[in-house]
Amino acid sequence: MTRLNDTTVAALPAAVARPAYDRKALKTGIVHLGIGAFMRAHMAAATEAAIAAGDLRWGITGVSLRQPDTRDALGPQDGLYTLAIRDADASGQPRQRLQVIGAVQALLVAPENPQAVLDAIAAPDTRIVSLTVTEKGYCHDPATGALRLDHSDIVHDLANPLVPRSAIGMLVYGLQLRQARGLGPITLMSLDNLPANGRVLRAAVLRFAEEIDSSLRTWIEGQCCFPCSMVDRIVPKTTDADRETVGAALGCTDTWPVLGEPFFDWAIEDEFAADRPDWRQGGARFVPDAEPFEKLKLRMVNGTHSSLAYLGAMAGWQTVDKAIGQPALRTHIEALMRDEIEPTLPALPGLDVAAYRHNLLARYANPALAHRTHQIAMDGSQKLPQRLLGTLRDRLTRGLPITRMALGLAAWMHYLRGEDELGQRYRIDDPHADALTALYQTSIDQGVSTASVHAMLAYAPVFGDLAGNAALTAALLPLLQSLQSHGVAATLSAVNRGELAA
Repeated sequence: MTRLNDTTVAALPAAVARPAYDRKALKTGIVHLGIGAFMRAHMAAATEAAIAAGDLRWGITGVSLRQPDTRDALGPQDGLYTLAIRDADASGQPRQRLQVIGAVQALLVAPENPQAVLDAIAAPDTRIVSLTVTEKGYCHDPATGALRLDHSDIVHDLANPLVPRSAIGMLVYGLQLRQARGLGPITLMSLDNLPANGRVLRAAVLRFAEEIDSSLRTWIEGQCCFPCSMVDRIVPKTTDADRETVGAALGCTDTWPVLGEPFFDWAIEDEFAADRPDWRQGGARFVPDAEPFEKLKLRMVNGTHSSLAYLGAMAGWQTVDKAIGQPALRTHIEALMRDEIEPTLPALPGLDVAAYRHNLLARYANPALAHRTHQIAMDGSQKLPQRLLGTLRDRLTRGLPITRMALGLAAWMHYLRGEDELGQRYRIDDPHADALTALYQTSIDQGVSTASVHAMLAYAPVFGDLAGNAALTAALLPLLQSLQSHGVAATLSAVNRGELAA
């Protein structure tokens, strides 16, 4: 088949949405670091809506920080790609709606040409630099939020200003170039699942800047904006089967379409240094304070997603819809939301929490996404402090039961053994994989005891001040023992019957 590109897009079937604006008239207003599937199914889709409404200032330069695969796939397609929104009809049959996104104008690979990235950040038309670099991309300590000056990428970047490789280094050196050229300030915007993500980004940028030039730090601190935001859309990994399905519907080849659910949410603090797109055209909302929305998302969505993923992966339930289709797991996840997470949430006027919970369970049950549990299980050391431990700390402080929250944490510890209940081996995909695997093998793999649980909780990069916590240890002990001796299904049933409460 022919390839999707600017020439072939006009010949697509009528049912496929496509850019109706003049792509050649686009200016590049956004540089995005970490142009992965989530960004292309979320922020780029909202930007496409703002552009389609008539504001042509917001074309995107996408930057890959490690691999050239996105550039190699989309470059021959003139940056075009297909967003496939998937769900099921009333009879449960999968269906999809296709839209070709045209907002991405240019694609850079940072290791090949870091100067091009710095120049893009320092370009006159650039007003926003956004990031989806995952939690580990901030080179910070998840337990404290502080930039790790001993992180290998940060050490490299401080010593090699012309060839930075971390997102933080690229941002600061790009801002330094911008200042030297006499250009105005810009907005730096995190879209990653971190509490107060804008403030985490600001702290990392300012700390790095202080190391190289205190006057640069002062300029950034006084001129640039770092709005916090909450993003929400389930975006599974694209498979070869997805490429074939999308290609057949297009009548041409798209080497890297992205998938998403119909649900879309994005709450952004309306604090920008130099204008911004009207992302409301794509379903976003501008808010004075993103923190309540962040906490809702991190705890209700990300927290339960991680709990479900570790339990499902260990039981051999390979996708989220298959896992949530297990009655005992669905009962547990619903009770986890209702009984342990919801009481810790801030007030959100107008939010029907019960309806939100019901809708979230329906999103997990979407059979058209086939979102793999092992994909969600990646980078647990970076995710758990934000997704689970905040809720745990709140409940521990108030002396409230934590059995269901602790089960998610126990499932992560159990997952570190690298083999599911069906005997299938898998790789622990985590920046702390070696240390965590060794810790698991010398602690709870030798037998679940107070001492072995304490050894796990003493891993400071994840648990921080929870080391040796008596209530958390007491909750984890019976859960880990049950997971090791009886497995996931039996443990879930026992928790649902109230038999494993500390």
